Amino acid sequence: MLNVQLCQLRLNKLNPLQALILFFSITLLTPTTVTAASENEFADDSWDEIVAAAKGGEVNWFMWGGSDDINRYVSDFVGGLLKKRYDITLNRVGINDTVEAVNLVLGEKEAGNTDSGSVDLIWINGENFRSMKQGDMAFCGYLDAMPNNALIDWENDSIANDFGVPVDGCEVPWSKAQFAFAYDEKRTDTPPTTIAALIDWVTKNPGRFTYPAPPDFSGSVFVRHVFYHAAGGVKNLLVDFDQALFDEVAAKTWQILNDMKPALWRAGRTYPQSITQLDQMFANSEVDITFSYDPSSVGLKIENGSYPATTKGFVMTDGTIGNTSYTLIPFNSPNKAAAIVLQNLLTSDEAQYQKALPEVWGTMPAIDLSRISDEYKDKFNTLERHPSVVSEAELAEVALPELQSSWITAIEEGWKENVAR
Repeated sequence: MLNVQLCQLRLNKLNPLQALILFFSITLLTPTTVTAASENEFADDSWDEIVAAAKGGEVNWFMWGGSDDINRYVSDFVGGLLKKRYDITLNRVGINDTVEAVNLVLGEKEAGNTDSGSVDLIWINGENFRSMKQGDMAFCGYLDAMPNNALIDWENDSIANDFGVPVDGCEVPWSKAQFAFAYDEKRTDTPPTTIAALIDWVTKNPGRFTYPAPPDFSGSVFVRHVFYHAAGGVKNLLVDFDQALFDEVAAKTWQILNDMKPALWRAGRTYPQSITQLDQMFANSEVDITFSYDPSSVGLKIENGSYPATTKGFVMTDGTIGNTSYTLIPFNSPNKAAAIVLQNLLTSDEAQYQKALPEVWGTMPAIDLSRISDEYKDKFNTLERHPSVVSEAELAEVALPELQSSWITAIEEGWKENVAR
């Protein structure tokens, strides 16, 4: 990358004929095929050289835009630091589903666009990461150049593997999440605390529960909880996709969900299209239970007036699913250096602490807190959570792993065929 910049400087010092000869020499000697998972673009560059190459650039970050609090943190805090310290402009591009960004990169690849894509960074995990990696659409192999890579525990399987798919240096962990439920104690005396109890509660409280239609990620993970329940637990599912096992468990799952349909909101004839819509329905008292992959969102929504003060978070005692989310640079990003600088900033103790603040986002950090500075260790140790938010200790006690993404794809497609229709 820096060698190309040097060649450009040399071209400027030559007369027109010399420049033309040198240009065609470079063109003929330079391979025209650019590999998606390039591991050598920054191999010889120091961190200072990457920062210098990024200065004055921009990053188009495509990410789910359904949370005002997250959007504010990214645009104001992260974007502000990025501009102030590195003179890089952050363009946050809000999308409804990560697959929108994946499909955009795929379309560019199929059109032969290998170096001037419109996406520089994606907030991603799960099946979308698998698609990017298997399709050779991820830029990989540069993590050792990032100073804050030292704060990441790559020995932790939940970090090193994204829904069972090895990360292999192709993405950077940004945040941890775990599924949690919420209810309004003014409307509901005692919430159900197992999936079996929830199924029973739904039938006894018709019209007061629903879930977003998969592939919305929150609706999809709710269906997976029912899938785990139908399987008698997740233990036997933590393997490569097994069609016979899937068919057996799926048949039970579709039966449970179809039996629930008449008791769902609007008798199951329609479903919310996003978790944002479900949150609004809960806030408007259309349903009595909501849920989120972000347990801290309960406290934030109480503080901003979206939820009543009597809202309480809770978990299922038979377990709730958790995972790590990442950021990924597409193979054809034209601003890779700036995107790497942004990823390094996102994994700093400063940025991870800021998003852990209850009034900011309240989400769990993705870095290893034993490796951070003493200053931020003290700050994390004195961090207070909103009293209505489920504690991290309680979440840890009931944490369940995610399935490999091949299972998730089959579950989502199966739901469409056997429940939605």
